[in-house]
Formats: sequence, C-alpha cells, structure tokens
Amino acid sequence: MSGAGGTTAVRLLILANGDMPVDTPRVPAREAAKHELSKPMYHENDPNLLQRGLDRLWDWIGDLLDTASGAAPGGPAGLVVLVLIVVSMVAALWWRLGTPRRTVRSVDALFDDSPRSAAEHRKAAEAHADAQRWNDAVQERMRAIVRSLEERALLDPRPGRTADEAAAEAGRPLPAHATRLHAAAREFDDVTYGGRTADRQAYLALRTLDLDLETAKPLLTTTTQGAGE
Repeated sequence: MSGAGGTTAVRLLILANGDMPVDTPRVPAREAAKHELSKPMYHENDPNLLQRGLDRLWDWIGDLLDTASGAAPGGPAGLVVLVLIVVSMVAALWWRLGTPRRTVRSVDALFDDSPRSAAEHRKAAEAHADAQRWNDAVQERMRAIVRSLEERALLDPRPGRTADEAAAEAGRPLPAHATRLHAAAREFDDVTYGGRTADRQAYLALRTLDLDLETAKPLLTTTTQGAGE
C-alpha cells in the first residue's frame, strides 16, 4: 500500500498487534511509574525506620573517622594514637577529680530534711560501721559531731550548713580541735561529693574526734556566749 491511506492502515495494524509500545508523554509516564513502585509489594524487604536511622548513623561515623584519619598525622595509625591519648587524659582526670556529681555546691548541705539527734546519728554510724559501709559511717559520724555541737549550743542550728562551714564555726570555741574538725569536714566532702571511698581508719578518726569533743571545754568568747543565750 502507498499514500496516506496505506500509512494509516500500517499504524493501525501495528497498534492492534502490540508489536510497538504506545507513545505516552514523559510526565504521565513518570508519574505512572512512581505510583506503581509505591505499592507495598515492592517494599516488603525494605529496612524499617530504626534500621535506616542506624545505617545513616554508622555511615556518618564512618565518614567522620575517614576524615579524621586523613587529617591525623600518620593516617589511621596516628588517629589510634590520638584516641589513646585522649582516653588516657580523661581517665587521669576521672581518677584525680573522682566521679562527676550532678549536685552543685550550693546544695551541699550537711543534713537532709529529716532532722535527727546526735544520738540517732551515732547509732546509725555504728550500724554502718558494723556492716563495713565506711562511707555511710563517716557521713553519719560527721553529722553526729555537728548535731552534738548544736545541742550544746556551741553552734547555732542553721539549715543548709555545710561540713566546711560547721568545722570553721566550731573551730572558734574549740581551737584545740580546729585542725581535726577541718580534716573531718574534708573527709566528709571527699566521700560525699568527691567520689572517694572511706575506710575503717577514716571512720575511727571521726569517732575519736566525736568522743573527744563531748568532753572538750569550749573557749568562751562573746560570740559563743551570744549563741548560747
């Protein structure tokens, strides 16, 4: 066949036999493909949201390490050395300063919100010592010392007082024991806020101080007399 009629007939035959695809505009074709690929059957084996997040995290860490190893002197080996140096510095600071505390110094009060007598603190301290809980024993014995001084009117009862403040104030009417009072306050702070571990010897030092203070005669000054009135 020839001519326009022949050409039209050839096209109709081709479309009827399905030998060639139907021409479809580009944009509708892209949208149709996107719609088809969005069906669940194509995503049954896709990783879940957590897995995708972890994959991205590890990719980011890998890129970061690659960048760091490239910038570090000596390449990957130099990076390992730098990491070991940083870890050693952190470990040294941890050992020197103790476990970090979230509590700020402004709330380092010696007593909690449930006040007890000196005798009750001593009883608690002895119970902790019998169980070899030396940190708790030291804390309770220091509280017993300060509470006893308050009960004897050598210290005025004051909420929020710290161990250091108590030692400084008690050292004025009891100057012969001022050094041991300051040492006891430091021991209390070390085990309470500094992450240190007390031992039997530390507790016995506070216990002896407590017993000595019970019979100690204060130096009566104008300030001390005023506190006792």
